[in-house]
Amino acid sequence: MASSDINKPDYEKRLRDLGLIVPQLPPPMGLYVPAVRTGSLVFCSGQGPSVEGVLKYVGKVGDTLTLEDGYQAARICALNCLAEVRSVIGSLNAVRRIVHLRGFVNSAPSFFDQPKVVNGASQLMIDVFGEAGRHARAALGTSNLPSNIAVELEMVVEVD
Repeated sequence: MASSDINKPDYEKRLRDLGLIVPQLPPPMGLYVPAVRTGSLVFCSGQGPSVEGVLKYVGKVGDTLTLEDGYQAARICALNCLAEVRSVIGSLNAVRRIVHLRGFVNSAPSFFDQPKVVNGASQLMIDVFGEAGRHARAALGTSNLPSNIAVELEMVVEVD
């Protein structure tokens, strides 16, 4: 092990310690690649709350789904984004920092707590990556998302 690796966090171990499982990469729902690396950045395509090929949390937050449902959907999206990152770099231990999250929330017209929903993804990144998980972010409400999913998440990550 190189001396510079001695103090590098083991994010893969932290995930296991937290009881979190990064799933198999969900197949794309269109004509795009799941993630693209350019230089030291990985850009993740939008991910929804899919678990083992089944869409979870379908519907509008603030109507058929609660804020807590949306929060949990955002966590699933975040894990799917980490699957995209891992597919490009091999191990999440190569992550330097989470740079940016963009969350879209399928919202009822009277729902205005999109930031609280996207906190589900943000908190997961902080739990796993610590200070390197703190990121810039957008939390947007939308009237529709593909397949009526509750949340879609995009992510940009800096890697070794």
